Amino acid sequence: MSGLRTLGIGLVTMALWAGSIEAQLASSSSPLVTRAERTGFEETSRYADVMAFIQHAAERSPRIRLTSFGYSLEGRSLPLVVVGDVEPAEPAAVRRSGKLRVFVQANIHAGEVAGKEAALMLIRALAEGSHAEWLDSLILLIAPIYNADGNERVRLTNRPGQHGPVGGMGQRANAQGLDLNRDHMKLESPEARSLVSFMSQWDPHVLMDLHTTNGTRRAYHLLYAPPLHPNTPSAITQLLRGEWLPAVTRAVKATDGWDYYYYGNLPWRSGSAERGWYTFDHRPRFNTNYIGLRNRFGILSEAYAYATFEERILATLRFVEEVVEFAFEHTTAIRDAAKTADRVSLIGTDLALRATFERSPDSVEILLGKVEQEANPYTGRPMYRRLNVAIPERMPSFGTFRALEVVRVPTSYLVPPELRTVVALLEAHGIGMRRLDAEQRRTVERFVVDSTTQATREFQGHRERTLFGRYEATEVTVPVGTMEVPLDQPLAKLVFSLLEPRSDDGVVNWNVLDDALEEARVYPILRIHRE
Repeated sequence: MSGLRTLGIGLVTMALWAGSIEAQLASSSSPLVTRAERTGFEETSRYADVMAFIQHAAERSPRIRLTSFGYSLEGRSLPLVVVGDVEPAEPAAVRRSGKLRVFVQANIHAGEVAGKEAALMLIRALAEGSHAEWLDSLILLIAPIYNADGNERVRLTNRPGQHGPVGGMGQRANAQGLDLNRDHMKLESPEARSLVSFMSQWDPHVLMDLHTTNGTRRAYHLLYAPPLHPNTPSAITQLLRGEWLPAVTRAVKATDGWDYYYYGNLPWRSGSAERGWYTFDHRPRFNTNYIGLRNRFGILSEAYAYATFEERILATLRFVEEVVEFAFEHTTAIRDAAKTADRVSLIGTDLALRATFERSPDSVEILLGKVEQEANPYTGRPMYRRLNVAIPERMPSFGTFRALEVVRVPTSYLVPPELRTVVALLEAHGIGMRRLDAEQRRTVERFVVDSTTQATREFQGHRERTLFGRYEATEVTVPVGTMEVPLDQPLAKLVFSLLEPRSDDGVVNWNVLDDALEEARVYPILRIHRE
């Protein structure tokens, strides 16, 4: 009985504490304080903390408006903070403004919480009038808590080894057990479908995706990456690698003394590959790679897991600030690169189906580092703290990808009417297509299947499939109701990656067509190519 009484007193105390925080946030004269800040960076914000914080920030500034871009599996509204001189806070009004649209997304992996706290601190700064000049030419769209369900599954044992928050953090996956940063092509989660719908409606020119990573012991406070797919428009890659990311790196080094660099790790197993600095993956299942195939600027941020929680937040915040500052100073170049990529016709050109790491011609200097082990004060389990040590080593960089296999882009694809799941997926991505209202006799290219393989291990609930075969020309009768998907549209690269039978991240790979391919001799989706 005494234990129940103690628990009751504890719950009352927690309720009073939460109420006092709500009162503090509501007072226009009181500073907005994140849960991380008021707990000495021992805890991270829960969903209710985030919603209360952004609500009070909006009440303090007429330039901040709140809306939602969708829902989580468990029905939590996914908040979107719209910052700028626009009314109402709706997609059409934002796009009509003509201003550059910059999207900051945090917490896709809800154990990687530095980005969430940094996003809240940025919102606070904007509410207090900081960076007011940005809003002359920018509209900021901030989603501080994308994986809202995962955020609420707080455990002190999540993200083992990471240096805090020692009071626990959420889990990597969403409530379905899906990694949301692998779901951008198959769209099996309500969160990913919400996000892709947001991209179609609001069409941000720039997306920042804020993470935390551990991996190789290094001296860098933060690593970053542009879109990595070889089919990313060259103007986007060149601006990011040639100007934007180097400018951010120089600015942070000058003001804070921190080193930032391109994302990478040494080979995981000794002798498994040449020693070098290897990035992650080119496939568009990853957020920023997907954005690149939509002809937009994707920028990945990965704070160092072994820096303290406070340092990770500040390193992420500084990265976001400098990325936005560059966007503010180069709005025309960014907008023009996206607009040009939308207009370029890809029909008849070759695009990559599959890719592999590309070795840099020259070695680069990588700053390796060291850590020391500490004990989490509440679990006793080890966590690691970054030491202020930099060990320079020159090595080749494997930070880009080259095509392993290419194929010519057709004029259009023909999706049979019975493949309703494929059509629905294309619609969810915002891809344009038209229904054939009459039977037609057409000369087409069809993919003749020689063989197929499936992965032996399951990944995200799938055993990924690969087709082998060849294209041949033939004449067929195309039935009524067939959906023709043209490639003279801005999302042509995405269409290509989804529908090509040999694509390493399309409908074949994700088992969408398994039933249709059962003992099939021909891939059911046809191509039309007019010279």
